[in-house]
Amino acid sequence: MRTVGVGVVGAGWMGRVHAASYSRLTHHYPDLGVRARLLAVADPVEELRLEAVQRFGFERAHEDWRELVADPDVEVVSVTTPTFLHAEIGEAVARAGKNLWIEKPVGLAPADTQRVGDAVSEAGVVGRVGFNYRLVPAVARARSLVRSGSIGTVTHARFRLLTDYAAHPGGVLSWRFEDARGGDGVVGDLVSHGVDLVRHLLGEVERVVADSAVFIASRPLPTGAGSHYAVAEGGPVGKVENLDYLSALMRTHAGAPVQLEASRVAVGDQNNYGFEIRGTRGSVAWDFRRMGELWVSSGEDYQNQPLTLSLAGPGDGDYGRFQPGAGIAMSYDDTKVAECADLMAAVVGTGGPGAGATLPDAVAAAEIMAALKDSAESQSWRQIAPR
Repeated sequence: MRTVGVGVVGAGWMGRVHAASYSRLTHHYPDLGVRARLLAVADPVEELRLEAVQRFGFERAHEDWRELVADPDVEVVSVTTPTFLHAEIGEAVARAGKNLWIEKPVGLAPADTQRVGDAVSEAGVVGRVGFNYRLVPAVARARSLVRSGSIGTVTHARFRLLTDYAAHPGGVLSWRFEDARGGDGVVGDLVSHGVDLVRHLLGEVERVVADSAVFIASRPLPTGAGSHYAVAEGGPVGKVENLDYLSALMRTHAGAPVQLEASRVAVGDQNNYGFEIRGTRGSVAWDFRRMGELWVSSGEDYQNQPLTLSLAGPGDGDYGRFQPGAGIAMSYDDTKVAECADLMAAVVGTGGPGAGATLPDAVAAAEIMAALKDSAESQSWRQIAPR
């Protein structure tokens, strides 16, 4: 059993998810032969970093992330900070010879993401990106059905990422609503996941056209370092600088049209994420809120062919690592443990190529996201450079 020193930069919600994932690694993947040692956490907010030490047992805490990256005992670093810090920290981690687990989007622009990807490649370290929905066992089965031809040739598909975390007009103007710190808003936050799922399930995208909107143009200014779920009344307001909503039509290299819709202000929807993929002989559909279920139609009937509810179980992705039989629910946090295992297996060389997203996946997604935003502004189709 090899022990690997781990550092986590950012002690908010996602930092806690990463820390817990490292802690749970040997519970679900004892055969990997690796144990994570939570060496260091870094966060400028003292309360958060001290809480991380108490909750997860980090051996030391830093106000400055640079001290963590410079620690010779740290081999793997998680980057779970606000978006505008991702690229700077991610590149520094790789340049320091550390393995990298970084949340999406990796940068505010494709050039940022490419810079981190180049640093990972040049340093010869392992890099993984937080596109965890591709590691859901039901999604793994959907990919297998699509790739095996069980639903025939894909004819069209629809992906949705609709939620309400920014639907309240009193939601405070956190960094997520600023160009300089939050990037392109719903595009980096939600569309990025949709784009990765499209590529993972259907293959590369050839061209895109999009429309976008800002539905809540101003928000109350924050009074502290609160969550983007925080709501305020009265007081001064500021301008929302990035997108609330985006809808797109894509064409894959195989010729299938794909619809993608994402909103952070969808009243009545909480994490309504999912997809429907239709083919010449059937279809598959998945809803994140019922993540262990997959609706499948496959056969030769064409008309009046039944749609069957199928439950994920052992044999689908890493389901068997968490539960012994079909129908026992898994969680969002479980998918992050699977993501962590994919990373650590690559670090210690005990696993082959897994399903986890790499820096080239992040670069490809960033290029498509930039094309979507550009298309929405120009109201015209945009070609995606072949990969």
